[in-house]
Amino acid sequence: MPDDVEPFEDDPGPPYGQWPGLAPETQGPSALAPEEAARLALEELMADPYGDGQGSHLALVPAGRSADIPVAMGWDADVPLEQLCWMLRSWEDRFGACVVVFQGSSIFISVTRPPRTLEHATHIALEHVLTGADNINDGTTPFPRYAASLIDAHLWHFWWD
Repeated sequence: MPDDVEPFEDDPGPPYGQWPGLAPETQGPSALAPEEAARLALEELMADPYGDGQGSHLALVPAGRSADIPVAMGWDADVPLEQLCWMLRSWEDRFGACVVVFQGSSIFISVTRPPRTLEHATHIALEHVLTGADNINDGTTPFPRYAASLIDAHLWHFWWD
């Protein structure tokens, strides 16, 4: 961490002194089928009392990969779409990530191969920080807790104001 940056009082931040590179893909046989990961992600979304699906619509978007959907549909969020799509493509390849829902300035992603260890989740969480998403960078969730929440999580959520 740069000398002139103070971490949040209760948040030590990422445990890296320098960029460690991209997290490796999740290894092992525990991958779910994409349809099963999407079903689990949607069940989790529907179980959220604040995410009841009101006002949701089904959309077919002409995109070769789910990672290209934000640009293809002209999603209007306070995020550099090309950079986000690059990250989504990378996560699609390494973790079986698939865009499943947009809700305002939020994006929900199903994951077939989430991290299974805290060390791997911490490395992936650093990539999540780099998206600039407000739900990760707003200082309300300490980095270690956010990283731990990714272990075996088949739903990743990002929002930007």
